[in-house]
Amino acid sequence: MISWNALGLLAAIVAVASIFCPPAHAQRAASAPMDVQGMDLSVAPGDDFFGYVNGGWLKRTEIPDDRSSYGLDASLVELTDQRTVDLIGEAARANPPAGSDERKIADYYGAYMDEGAIEAAGLAPLAAALRRVAAIADARSLAGELGGEMRADVDVMNDTRLHTDRLFGLWVAQDLDVPAHYTAFLIQGGLGMPDRDYYLDPSPAMAAIRAAYRTHIAAVLSLAGIDDPQGKATAILALERRIARVHASRTDSDQVRKGDNPWVRRDFETRAPGLDWNAYFAAARLARQGRFIVWQPGALIGISALTASEPLATWKAWLAFHIIDRASPVLSKAFVDEHFAFYGRTLSGTPVINERWKRAVAATNEALGDAVGRLYVARWFPPQAKAQVQALVDNLIVAFGIRIDALTWMAPQTKARAKAKLAGLQVGVGYPDKWRDYSGLAVTSGDALGNLERAEMFEYRRNLGKLSAPVDRTEWVMTPQTVNAVNLPAMNALNFPAAYLQPPLFDPAASAAANYGGIGATIGHEISHSFDDQGALFDASGRLANWWTPGDFAHFQASAAQLVRQFDAYRPFPDLAVSGAQTLSENIADVAGLAVSHDAYRLSLHGRPAPQINGFTGDQQFFIAFGASWRTKVRDAALRQDLLTDGHAPAQYRADTVRNIDGWYAAFDVKPGQTLYLEPADRVRMW
Repeated sequence: MISWNALGLLAAIVAVASIFCPPAHAQRAASAPMDVQGMDLSVAPGDDFFGYVNGGWLKRTEIPDDRSSYGLDASLVELTDQRTVDLIGEAARANPPAGSDERKIADYYGAYMDEGAIEAAGLAPLAAALRRVAAIADARSLAGELGGEMRADVDVMNDTRLHTDRLFGLWVAQDLDVPAHYTAFLIQGGLGMPDRDYYLDPSPAMAAIRAAYRTHIAAVLSLAGIDDPQGKATAILALERRIARVHASRTDSDQVRKGDNPWVRRDFETRAPGLDWNAYFAAARLARQGRFIVWQPGALIGISALTASEPLATWKAWLAFHIIDRASPVLSKAFVDEHFAFYGRTLSGTPVINERWKRAVAATNEALGDAVGRLYVARWFPPQAKAQVQALVDNLIVAFGIRIDALTWMAPQTKARAKAKLAGLQVGVGYPDKWRDYSGLAVTSGDALGNLERAEMFEYRRNLGKLSAPVDRTEWVMTPQTVNAVNLPAMNALNFPAAYLQPPLFDPAASAAANYGGIGATIGHEISHSFDDQGALFDASGRLANWWTPGDFAHFQASAAQLVRQFDAYRPFPDLAVSGAQTLSENIADVAGLAVSHDAYRLSLHGRPAPQINGFTGDQQFFIAFGASWRTKVRDAALRQDLLTDGHAPAQYRADTVRNIDGWYAAFDVKPGQTLYLEPADRVRMW
């Protein structure tokens, strides 16, 4: 289920695997041993395992109008959001003292919900920023405004976002070559749409999206009263298409070795002329930073040149549009509706925007995530739940170690280093040991946009502060109320937030088979990311150093190539297939995670036979739980976007990971000639 992304630098997530049942059914399933009603027993498991496990649910379930997809993530997010808004309400009613985290939470949420105040303010909260843009008169002042716009906004919480709509994105993380220190990573930016393919793909579908984006730009400028919105929209889109042409591809961006490009400060003037780098870094508060990692150097060089070659008026229009567009969710209703019409309806196929209180919860979590998380775990994640999951994690680590010992193809020295990395793995369950301090964040009642901007700047300064601090290997990149999980290869650490550790993925009342097939496979997935095609490049300290012998790594790469071919064959649309290379890291983790979790489940039986439930054997329960963990429906527009930008394969193909596990064939008597059957030599065995 979850994972990391090289561009997000050692962190990041899948759009989680999805199971959803309508609320009443979900409540029954949480305590029931198996959701047989969600299955379609008329389907042969060996022909369509996803349909066999999920066919009943697929037939009965419609995607709600306010979503682009529906599944486990949706049901758990809905539950968690409802719990969170209740906690926020309780905090507000308790009238907490000024300056307390509870007061800040209540005021942030309340300001976001105060539509009357937002409508009355109009564009006044943006007036100062727009005046600054209008006053730009030369290349130096342009660079200063572009640098002042920089934020720590590379979104490691969603690894489909490979860009920022600011000129460049910043991510502060452990240095890949000097792991005792943090460094500043610069990421390609400048685009308002999800990926360069949206600008460059000549297909009619993408051309239509580009036309819709131009219309959106013009509409935003018109709503803001900016003159010549049509002409400026044409110029802005043309500029972004030029930026897209110098962007690195998604596949290249995921390659850690291609991204590890150390530059010292003087390199920027000599290697990337065009932008006034002194003015840019001074405004970005990075003037004293001597070392950077430039993740996509070709993009940085090309974008820098464009700041000099493109008309100043076009850059000013681009800046004004993105300042307004970013702020749209906390501007008047006309801006909210226009923003959703393009980003929600056109790009994702979502018919209706979700309720404002849900958007307010998401915004409050973004700004004050740990403060909200403390309230959440105090109410919803008791110590015994943490202990149960920790025990399951420990079992998975033991099983992974046994698999390493049993590998016949791996050299002893590689095994020793793998075991050392496994022994040093730091696993966070539920919530961090240390909470973030929000005393420096000012939150004002009735100032939604100001709160958003101050929260972004607070987070930016927090990240800049890390550049002069020792590396904290216990730091979490997710909040406890996040429905997801993550592997941090450079930190050799995992995060499993509390909100993800609940039924149906993890249920203390469920069978061992169900829990190992559900949350166990997720935990195994995350552990294996430390040893996949990217994680294998990091040693136990987090240094970018290949610790494999050449022969061992060649064997691993051959298995990876086999998996690439397997996924390249999946074609959700006649004109668009899954990219086995783009999704490789996640597919490796799925195969390895499922295999190790199956081993751990078998070990947990201690030689005793597993009880049958609803006529299903223990192994059948295990694989059914895994297949059900991918229960999801996705709108076509969103699926197309995922295929172009996401590092994870669509859910139905991830469920087919079972075809690489020998135990699945025995459990369901899968025979040659069935659709999913693979000859033993064709089954991918990563670990």
